Amino acid sequence: MTVKERISQLRQLMMEHNIDAYIIPSADNHQSEYVGDHFKSRAFITGFTGSAGTAVITQNTAGLWTDGRYFIQAEHELAESDIQLFKTGNAGVPTIKEFLDSVLSKDSVIGFDGRVVSVSEGQRYEDFQIKYEYDLVDSIWQGRPSLSKEPIFLLDETYSGESTASKLQRVRASMRKAGATAHLLITLDDIAWLLNFRGRDTDYTPVALCYAVVTLDVVHLFIDEEKVSSDIKKQFEEEHILLHPYNDVYNFISTLSSEEVILLDPERLNYSLYHSIPTSVKCVEQTNPCLLFKAIKNEIEIENIKKAHIKDAVAHTKFMYWLKTNLGKEVITELSASAKLEEFRKEQEHFLWPSFAPICAYGAHAAIVHYSSSQETDCELKEGSFLLTDTGGNYMEGSTDITRTVALGSVSKEMKRDFTNVLRGNLALSNVTFLYGTSGQNLDILARQYLWQNHQDFNHGTGHGVGYLLSVHEPACRISRYKSEETQRALEDGMILTDEPGLYLKGEYGIRLENELLVRKDVYNEFGRFMRFEVLTFVPFDLDAVDIELLSDREKEQLNTYHQQVYDIVAPHLNDDEKDWLKIYTRKI
Repeated sequence: MTVKERISQLRQLMMEHNIDAYIIPSADNHQSEYVGDHFKSRAFITGFTGSAGTAVITQNTAGLWTDGRYFIQAEHELAESDIQLFKTGNAGVPTIKEFLDSVLSKDSVIGFDGRVVSVSEGQRYEDFQIKYEYDLVDSIWQGRPSLSKEPIFLLDETYSGESTASKLQRVRASMRKAGATAHLLITLDDIAWLLNFRGRDTDYTPVALCYAVVTLDVVHLFIDEEKVSSDIKKQFEEEHILLHPYNDVYNFISTLSSEEVILLDPERLNYSLYHSIPTSVKCVEQTNPCLLFKAIKNEIEIENIKKAHIKDAVAHTKFMYWLKTNLGKEVITELSASAKLEEFRKEQEHFLWPSFAPICAYGAHAAIVHYSSSQETDCELKEGSFLLTDTGGNYMEGSTDITRTVALGSVSKEMKRDFTNVLRGNLALSNVTFLYGTSGQNLDILARQYLWQNHQDFNHGTGHGVGYLLSVHEPACRISRYKSEETQRALEDGMILTDEPGLYLKGEYGIRLENELLVRKDVYNEFGRFMRFEVLTFVPFDLDAVDIELLSDREKEQLNTYHQQVYDIVAPHLNDDEKDWLKIYTRKI
């Protein structure tokens, strides 16, 4: 079926259920960013394959809302569909609610699958009548992939740095403080962190489909029992973790005693489960305590993460050497380059799989912020432009996320200017010292200042949190100019964020330079507690793309210091030819 045929069938089902507008988000039952194939309903209906976006279908219109990372991609993928693209955040673009208010009457009926819509999102539509019981896409989607049955594995304390019992003690202390007797969790990374296990129910984030209800005595874990080995079951029993079938959570919640007080996070709970809670049960709504607990890494996690980044640096440096020395000698394409980078990662001890879908974008493709190469779009790499790679790896020691833009042969003066201004922003952010209490929104301008001076900008956040062998987009903290709970949260010692300014010129090229940063305490004096960043990523910035004349003496010193660290850390793991190459590409300027 074509996209138009799918939408036509969906509209027929909407008429049968008296639904005037049907909403299809990107999420799964757990409000995940990256979802398994079973949950890619929005991609199935619209043909848009980006990881973020919401479709709204009425009898007369069809729209897709997505953010700046995907504007170019969405324009291309929606071109033949009659679906209108709404560019979230742009001036004059209505929100979904504003759009619905403009095209529907107040007695209209909004429909969605309540399992994949958050409480806070669903509540925005309650001016209308709501039907949240129907997964209409399921009736259309022939051959829909089944739910994953991949087994889970435990994370030993040598990796997690804290026992499950200790984590539960901290969560239960938060519950008692809130006056709660139970805590409902549906977010997969929170449950995996809390119970020290990982899974593979999505392609990249190492989590398992499950729900959890934490009481003051036991944990009720709702998961497909086939995923849990006998050894893990035994350990769960010792930790008072009781297993239930995955979908039984709805019935369990609906039969809670009126004496219970349940702690929940409406931003991280699906609409159906929220409405399964008996009205007699008191709810305490606040941010899930695991969110901040897992964002602040302990010292064992930090040491492990540093080891993971060394491995990743070795793999990525080997890749850069291979690319620079083989371009023009053999045919290299986006897909073959991406495969080569993964090959170098696979050589590293304890590598599991990529931490997100790799971006390997040449020339104009790199201007598509979240471009994904395919057999249809794959192209040969040639001299005269940039190759942008945004990739990462899951290791037992942690997850990584790194972006490098590499000059292939000689590039123009304008391209060097743009690359250098992006680099200056990266250096400015990574080298800042700031007072405790500072948030990501306060720091965002540091990464954009040189682009703004040239009347340029990038249409995405500057940095996001990174989990420990979990999501590379961990939500507790964020660096962005936009106001949100994450961007206004004070940066705490032990948090890890990315530093990734960029520049994207449609039809020409794209540049992004990304390191991971660890928040650390610095000097304490009469002015207060100062904080700093410690760089975790050690891969050279391509000096072939730098206009040295644009760098101040301070920036040269910062770049030289960083490159000396790169050489000292990575060189011992390279062969002689690779070492010689790295010495040139980390030379003092």
